[in-house]
Amino acid sequence: MPKTPSNKLYNLVKSLSGSEKRYFKLFVNKNQTGKNNKYILLFDAVDVQEFYDDEALRKIVYPNENIQSRKFSELKNYLYELILKSLQGYDEKSSIDYKLKGMLLNIKVLFKRSHFEDCIEMMQKAKKLALKYEAFEHVLELLAWEKKIAYAKIDVNFMDKELDRIALEEQGCLQQLSQLSTYRNIFFKVLTRSKQDALLRSEDKVEEMSKLIEHPIMESENEAKSHRGKIVFYRTKSIYHYATLDYENFYFYGKELLHEMEKQPHMLQEDVSEYISALSNFTYSCTILDKYDEVNKNLDKLLEIKVLTYDDELKIHRQYYQNKLNVCAKIGTFDEGLKALEDHLIKIEKFNQDAFERNTFYLIYFYIYFGAGDYDNALENLNQWLNLPKTSEREDLQSLARILNLIIHYEIGNTLLLESLLRSTYRFLSKRNRLYEFEKSVLGFIQKSGKVRSPKELREAFVQLKVEFENLSKIPSENAMLRYFNFIAWLTSKIENITFAEAVQADYKSKSS
Repeated sequence: MPKTPSNKLYNLVKSLSGSEKRYFKLFVNKNQTGKNNKYILLFDAVDVQEFYDDEALRKIVYPNENIQSRKFSELKNYLYELILKSLQGYDEKSSIDYKLKGMLLNIKVLFKRSHFEDCIEMMQKAKKLALKYEAFEHVLELLAWEKKIAYAKIDVNFMDKELDRIALEEQGCLQQLSQLSTYRNIFFKVLTRSKQDALLRSEDKVEEMSKLIEHPIMESENEAKSHRGKIVFYRTKSIYHYATLDYENFYFYGKELLHEMEKQPHMLQEDVSEYISALSNFTYSCTILDKYDEVNKNLDKLLEIKVLTYDDELKIHRQYYQNKLNVCAKIGTFDEGLKALEDHLIKIEKFNQDAFERNTFYLIYFYIYFGAGDYDNALENLNQWLNLPKTSEREDLQSLARILNLIIHYEIGNTLLLESLLRSTYRFLSKRNRLYEFEKSVLGFIQKSGKVRSPKELREAFVQLKVEFENLSKIPSENAMLRYFNFIAWLTSKIENITFAEAVQADYKSKSS
């Protein structure tokens, strides 16, 4: 079989921001001869493609030539490397890490030629910059250069006076790096477990996560000896409290995280990606706690962030619309949600679809379409979620999707299909550590509904199920699952013969009054 052409060049070009593309053009014109060279021609051809088409690119670059595949592959590989080189130059102008690496290389160059005083001057500037940005790895290198230069100069007086100070600074840097490593290890373990099951269905997982957070450095933010350490501390605490259903503390630590980040604005000029995530998570915590004034302020802040990369732009779009649609679903403004969803679907066309994680949106798409009464689109997006490759991530939502699948087929009236769906759903859910009580209730209701003979009996069944759900909502683990979809409002709509949107709005107003 012929080898499938690699699309890595396409993915790289599509990931570039507008300013990065302009920089590449300047870079090529400066370093390559000929205005019409094939690198620019291929770059522009890839840039305008909506979908990767290797053969179409070949015809554009070599319109009247029979070119061997190897020659075209070499051209693509060379362009790929050329783009990477241009990005290195681009990052050197904006990245502190690149700037420090460049300064360290300059120190090495000067040292090799015995320009020791110039070395020291460069070293002092680099150290001041490294300390400002808490680049402890680079500070260690600079401290090593202090000793190396003193040794080369045979500066015995300097070594006699400064060696203890250097050793102390080295020890401090190593301690900072060790603490950061510990913080990160705890963070990634907590994050992994929360991604696998955000609702911690298993008691073993609850206990395991609690043990992670019991580490001495997690007792207080005062244990963190650096700004970077505090950031990871607050991120970990925020995720932990979300996973353990403690939404007040999820909100509290999310707010503290933003405050800590905003205290050091120069750090945000270096990397804004984590700030986008922190602002999005805090916005979500405000939605959970019905703090809608704060939600709207945070959504505005998201749009005001000055992006540094294409990925930042993509991330802001993703987080803004996820939060916007979540709010519309929670308060029942599905018409507004539908407009936002349509706006979102238009805007994502400018992004590389391979980079856009549409799968994270499928359930909220379903919710908005369902609330707006568009069951065809609701079912289509739910099926998209159900057809995703099965992974260990978000097993809680995989279970929820199957319950929602039963509900929408019930709503549409697919009675013949419901029986087989009921069996497959039960098999899927029974493989989990345990069934939620609300899952058992829904399964039981769907099973009984086919035997109900009159509208009165059906209404009574809905009333009974609503009572069960209202009781279950008082149990934190059950209520967490019910929070993803307003099942009680759905039951109210059936009992009172009103739309689901009207029921959600009434439920929201009753809770906020």
